[in-house]
Amino acid sequence: MKNWLIAILIPTVMSCSMGANDDFYRSSYVDKQEIDSFELPRHAINDVVKGLAYQMLESSSFVNPKTPIAIASFVDLKNLESTNWLGNQLSESFVHEMQRHGLVVIDFKTTGHIRVTADGDYVFSRDWKELPERQIIDYVVTGTMMQQEAGILVNARMIGMQSRVVVATAQSFIPAWVVGDDFNHHENVKMKDGMILRDSAMLVDDARAIEIQQ
Repeated sequence: MKNWLIAILIPTVMSCSMGANDDFYRSSYVDKQEIDSFELPRHAINDVVKGLAYQMLESSSFVNPKTPIAIASFVDLKNLESTNWLGNQLSESFVHEMQRHGLVVIDFKTTGHIRVTADGDYVFSRDWKELPERQIIDYVVTGTMMQQEAGILVNARMIGMQSRVVVATAQSFIPAWVVGDDFNHHENVKMKDGMILRDSAMLVDDARAIEIQQ
């Protein structure tokens, strides 16, 4: 009798422990229709994307498991041709989330060949000349980032490549403490080409700073 009880209890306990995290996201989404970003652990950008993906797929009726989609970088709302490490990280996390939900995700940065070098072996490229000229993509997932008082507002959307119709949207707020030390709204910090640019006024008292004159 005891052995029979053990056999029943062990899989029950294991299933509870394995599904604990999913239960948090599922219950948060069902109850609130969103993930409470202020309950997230530090640097948990993937958890923010998890909530965004739930919102987006719930509101979309056009996309099915056979629809090829692509994920593009999230951009600065003030400059739609500018992104940074956060915008690229959001897009990378969306690749995982959309594929996990059973969608066909086209990785358009894959060259179709392996470039072997002394430093490593590569299949990705951001050089358009190395990528196929035409790829079958029906919808693209992307979005904008807007820096606010205490963090970053993220607006995600799914857009038809031919029709340009927005078929799904999602919104979330990323607190500054989730992003980490790279974000501080008290400093005049800008991102350009993956580099942090700081205002020269911030370096007046920095002993390591040197003055550059023309």
